[in-house]
Amino acid sequence: MYAIVDIETTGSYAANNGITELAIVLYDGNKILDRFESLVNPQMPIPRYIQVLTGILPEMLESAPLFSEMADRVYTLLKDAVFVAHNVNFDYSFIKFHLESCGYSLNSKKLCTVRLSRKLFPGLAGYSLGKLCRELSIPLENRHRAGGDADATVRLFEKILLRDSQGHVQQMLNTRSREQYLPPNLPSDQIAGIPYTSGVYYFHDQKGKVIYVGKARNLRSRVCSHFSNNHTGLRKQEFLRNIFSVSWQECGTELMAFLFECIEIKRLWPKYNSSLKRFEQAYGLYTYEDHNGFLRLIMEKKKKHLQSYYSFNSVFEGRQIISRLVRQCGLCPKLCFIQKGDDACEGIREHYCSGACRGEETASAYNDRVREALASLQQVLPSFFVKDKGRHAAEESYILIENGRFYGMGYLDKELQIGNLDLLKEHLTVYPENDYMRGLVYQYAEKWPSKKLTMDN
Repeated sequence: MYAIVDIETTGSYAANNGITELAIVLYDGNKILDRFESLVNPQMPIPRYIQVLTGILPEMLESAPLFSEMADRVYTLLKDAVFVAHNVNFDYSFIKFHLESCGYSLNSKKLCTVRLSRKLFPGLAGYSLGKLCRELSIPLENRHRAGGDADATVRLFEKILLRDSQGHVQQMLNTRSREQYLPPNLPSDQIAGIPYTSGVYYFHDQKGKVIYVGKARNLRSRVCSHFSNNHTGLRKQEFLRNIFSVSWQECGTELMAFLFECIEIKRLWPKYNSSLKRFEQAYGLYTYEDHNGFLRLIMEKKKKHLQSYYSFNSVFEGRQIISRLVRQCGLCPKLCFIQKGDDACEGIREHYCSGACRGEETASAYNDRVREALASLQQVLPSFFVKDKGRHAAEESYILIENGRFYGMGYLDKELQIGNLDLLKEHLTVYPENDYMRGLVYQYAEKWPSKKLTMDN
């Protein structure tokens, strides 16, 4: 049993909009068994452009029933049927949302006549209901009204069933098939070609422009996860309607995918990415003079109106670099907040602190070394590379941190012998860095120390 549905609404997403008209046609594949059609009072204004499009005016809905008054009838018609609509996820999201608000839980199998038409009538000028009706000589009366569009969708579905010699309808209804959840304009064969590997994926709009970039440990699973729920919010519904194709680039490791995602978001500035566009580093290295005149090094959350000497993405990264400065430049770990508490100074015990914390050194002499330490900061920043698996068995991936900065990354043949830093850099692609990317590499190197190497080892 098929329930062919069409609705008119006050807007494009269910969570904040109402239904103004609803039509359901029960169809068994040969004949129409039942039909329900009604205007609906949405109890909210109808935007002017929707009034013009549909011809449904506010005064027409004043005496119309509320959705709650017809919810039981709607649920009874739909609960045991396959839900069929043109761009099914739109209609289904509204019906499901409003039924749930009335205490009914709808969990139907779905068929999208847009997706099925693309498979069974390839090469047409367009797949909107109006264009399909013109191309296939289907009469379309009362356009942009629920009853007229539902009747046209019934006739379209009849043609789909007659033409479906390869079983596309049944394949889409298969419980293991994800196709009923896919956006209406995304070809399923593109999903079938996505590998189960780490990488970066791109969603494109109708003109081929990238509108979203994501990273994944498992590309196929992650791409499909975008379509596994029918979120009723405006942004999600608009996002799904604008996806026309997907492409991807494999990466050797999840870390490479994380980094490449950052790079691509900064390069392409996709419409539906937001978080990494506005990323700001979390911590900064600052100095201040205490009441005894000693310059203190301190790591704190970034301050908007104060310039830091260096920025860090994590506390761990900051402590590592400050500890290195303290030891190499003979500073006091207590005055630099590396050592806390009342225990004896570790720097004095290990013979690199001259006793500033105990008043055994003048502030002037100590402050000179602090300034020297800040001046030499670039020299003490770490240089290392992360070597890991590549995209296939014959290669390895390399990520280089040089003087504390993310330099670049790439893939090298396993047989290639890298004897010095310059040779390694010749085989890497240089990318612009930010603190988030650098922090990812530091955290990964901390978690997997065996993969963190220097030219010395």
